[in-house]
Amino acid sequence: MPDIFVQNLSFTEFKLIGFHELGEWRPVLFIPYFLMFLLSILANSVLLYIIISNKALHSPMFVLIGLMAVVDLCGPMLFVPHMLLSLLFEWNGISLLGCLLQMLCIHYSGSCQCTLLLCMALDRYFAICRPLFYHKHMEISNFVKLIIVPLIRNVVLITTVVCLAGLQSYCVTNVIDHCFCEHMALVQLACGDISINNLVGLLTTILVPTVDFFFITVSYIIIFISVLKSGKAHLKAMNTCITHIIVITFTISFALIAFMSYRIRNDFSPSSRVFLSTMYLLFPSCCNPIIYGLRTKEIRHHFLKLIKHVKMISM
Repeated sequence: MPDIFVQNLSFTEFKLIGFHELGEWRPVLFIPYFLMFLLSILANSVLLYIIISNKALHSPMFVLIGLMAVVDLCGPMLFVPHMLLSLLFEWNGISLLGCLLQMLCIHYSGSCQCTLLLCMALDRYFAICRPLFYHKHMEISNFVKLIIVPLIRNVVLITTVVCLAGLQSYCVTNVIDHCFCEHMALVQLACGDISINNLVGLLTTILVPTVDFFFITVSYIIIFISVLKSGKAHLKAMNTCITHIIVITFTISFALIAFMSYRIRNDFSPSSRVFLSTMYLLFPSCCNPIIYGLRTKEIRHHFLKLIKHVKMISM
């Protein structure tokens, strides 16, 4: 009887109320988030167009930048429009199925971003430290072999996390103190034991962003050592690498702090936790087109040509 009663109480509709602590000031957040969303969409769309339309930019490095632009384009679309409607009009309802699908897509998008950052670090490693073997290691067949294992890892772990969340009954409340369906934000509303969900979520955090960040760090340490030994030969490449490291560090730090804030006692307010979660998805989407696009000489050259072409047409 108790199990049937709990099952009957299980919510299938939820409300996302992120930043509710701000009260009447909550709609003001629409402006910065809308501007960041607009920047992300425009910048990544232009970057993707430049890479696709120019055959000279179809080498491995630019293919990786293009794939990153696709991920950065899709990521914000999965939650920002719904969040903006919630901030402005209080349209914050979402079904359990919609919540689980959003969780699957958002976390898979985030894991793909980590994997692509790892591939970019390896690309820079071969370009700077092993230039003679660059084309051998980075050709399509070898690149697919390189990326297939991390992608399978991402699919298996994140699908498991979402399926376990879907098996829970939710009877505590139907109010999610977040702007999108993050795993622990939903699971903590479950009626039953969530220790397995917590364990698998923690394992995913360790095996995806943490492991990828470790290998990214190792790659750049080797690059630094190689550049220091070679003198000024690769200083320009190093300048780009340093910018990459700053963005990677901020992105993965936001993600890890957001994930761990549900598992370790802390003084984070719910709004601070929501802010960190939105930033690990939005911050790289806004910065990556500039870091990996405009700071790359070839892409910058084609971007300036595109601007001149648009000016000529408008005249």
